[in-house]
Amino acid sequence: MQIIDEDHELVSSCKKGDTDAFDTLVAKYQRRMFNVAYRMIGNYDDASEVVQDAFVSAYKNLRKFRENAKFSTWLYAIVLNLSRNRLKQVRTLRARQSFSIDDPLPTEDGQIQVELPTAEPSPHERLEQKDLQLRVQRCIDALDPEFREVLILRDIQGFSYEEIVHILKAPDGTVKSRLFRARALIADCLRSILGET
Repeated sequence: MQIIDEDHELVSSCKKGDTDAFDTLVAKYQRRMFNVAYRMIGNYDDASEVVQDAFVSAYKNLRKFRENAKFSTWLYAIVLNLSRNRLKQVRTLRARQSFSIDDPLPTEDGQIQVELPTAEPSPHERLEQKDLQLRVQRCIDALDPEFREVLILRDIQGFSYEEIVHILKAPDGTVKSRLFRARALIADCLRSILGET
């Protein structure tokens, strides 16, 4: 069954060799794909590389895309597969690396930025928000990939259950049970981190 979505014309043009049409698809989906990859992997550089590889893979395999799903669904599946592979690579590398207590600890941006006062939240409030976001991300990172991906797709990206079933190629009941389990694990993790009962 062929599904015609908003990207049908662009995909058709790409299949005919129109690289500008593919550039349009990249511009449209790059941020969303990065968001998923970053949430899965938790590292900016790795997520950037995964997204780049995903678009290269999509471009190379576009002629094989039969359009029995939305282009975005197909692209999300590619990003998730590459993210899973990257997580395995990172875990393998970490298992083989040795660490020293004297090694510097990496930070997100590596420097302190001075900002002018604004009407935005105070530095203290921003730090609290950032701290909470990091704690939530730590809980997400602690999930097994099958729980993490369904949580990201449903609760962060807002996909319907039907779309998640297509992206993950998993039965509806499996998706719902994984989401239920993922939410319970996140709640337990946050209770543990925040010291709430």
